[in-house]
Amino acid sequence: MIDLATATSVTSKKKDADYVFYELTRSICPQCRCVIDAHILLRDNKVFMRKRCPEHGHFESLIYADAQAYTANSRFNKPGTIPLQFTTRIERGCPHDCGLCPDHQQHACLGIIEVNSACNMDCPLCFANAGAGYSLTLREVETMLDAFVATEGHPEVVQFSGGEPTIHPDIIPMIQAAQARNIRAVMLNTNGRRIAHDDAFLAQLAEVRPMIYFQFDGFEAETYRAIRGEPNLLPEKIRALDRLASIGCSVVLVPAIERGVNEHEIGRIVQFGLAHPAVRGINFQPAFHSGRHGEHDPLQRITIPDVLNLIEAQTEGKFFKSDFVPVPCCFPTCNSVTYAYVDGDAVTPITRLINVDDYLDYITNRVAPDLAGDIKTALEGLWSSSAVPGSPKAAQVFALTCAACGLPDGGFDLSALTDHIFMIMLQDFLDPWTFNQKNVMKCCKEILLPDGKQIPFCAYNNVGYREQAREQLAARQHARVRAEREGVAYEPAPLIFSFNHGNGQGH
Repeated sequence: MIDLATATSVTSKKKDADYVFYELTRSICPQCRCVIDAHILLRDNKVFMRKRCPEHGHFESLIYADAQAYTANSRFNKPGTIPLQFTTRIERGCPHDCGLCPDHQQHACLGIIEVNSACNMDCPLCFANAGAGYSLTLREVETMLDAFVATEGHPEVVQFSGGEPTIHPDIIPMIQAAQARNIRAVMLNTNGRRIAHDDAFLAQLAEVRPMIYFQFDGFEAETYRAIRGEPNLLPEKIRALDRLASIGCSVVLVPAIERGVNEHEIGRIVQFGLAHPAVRGINFQPAFHSGRHGEHDPLQRITIPDVLNLIEAQTEGKFFKSDFVPVPCCFPTCNSVTYAYVDGDAVTPITRLINVDDYLDYITNRVAPDLAGDIKTALEGLWSSSAVPGSPKAAQVFALTCAACGLPDGGFDLSALTDHIFMIMLQDFLDPWTFNQKNVMKCCKEILLPDGKQIPFCAYNNVGYREQAREQLAARQHARVRAEREGVAYEPAPLIFSFNHGNGQGH
């Protein structure tokens, strides 16, 4: 017989955990990159990842600063779209079979080609760890673009990146090669340095007019010293933006937001973007600590909800946290976005004119009427990683949304809508402390490689693909140069990625 007094005494010594165990996923050890189990925990209305490496011990990191939003956002998880073909087989399992392998749950909304590893800056914060390594040839890039078309049919967006892609001698022909393949939007990711000073290059850009994805972290000297290693960059940034405006290029500002460095400048960046004639949007990226970075506390990292709160606090009512909705094509906690119609000083987020939740709720919503279906289709075109502000497609979809919603034409100048649409997106990439296999399996931003492989961005930067690709691409370049010098045929060695017992560094 149980002694009730003893049982009560034992029970009184128990205590509840200070967290809710929400789910189990897989991650990596931040030190050895071995794949390990990870617990997702809810505590103090925040979301944390806790994991243990058998060799290196326990790790815990903040992954989302709003637990209520994190759990509620699952309703925005859109069914994935399968690519026309996969390029690798399932052998070792995610994340070591990229890609894309048949286990991947989404096609590539955005293909990224890193044309070189070199850069004309040496930033303390650089996920690519830019430096000496390789430089792709135009022929290699053309082959990569053809492979991208084969898997996508009609690719939405390709972005040329690096390193610093503007210093590649063939960057203009590469942009032209992408445009010749009817890729709907071609983007150039740049720090703006060459654009600010090179008149001949500016003239070339005026001919091809890619969308410019422009590094812009704020206004203060200390911001640029901490993030870019150079305190006096602002005049150069402004000059580059003004020159881009003069040739009619559309720009998306890309600020890296680091805790304790530039979060107080978020509102000023928004106000600046709204006012500058070249800027069509902003993509805020909470700093993620892959590649080259300084000391940081993974429990104090800045996340999407933090940036949303700061946008609301610092933009004087122009944007509220409630104006932003998760991007459904990837995992919903990776991105959040809103669009606004801008007419002079008047800024009207579209989310105040239509309840986007009603149409992008994939769990509880049942879209039946034709009109509701039209609105849903239009919103899916905007709330996508393939949407590019300033592009004809974005203007067309925005116009369709307005028309489907019955909004008065007097409120929108549809004939020049492109100049009135403004986007704010937030993109939280994973690092070794926050790496989540669940997110990676639905990633729609893929690094394109010369052999036709497409590797999810966050897998490429964290598991060991980047290091191995850089080493092998550099070796291929040396072999090609040697063959040309000796007058012999050159056949590139295939890229092979190896992982020792789940160790992402590769051996």
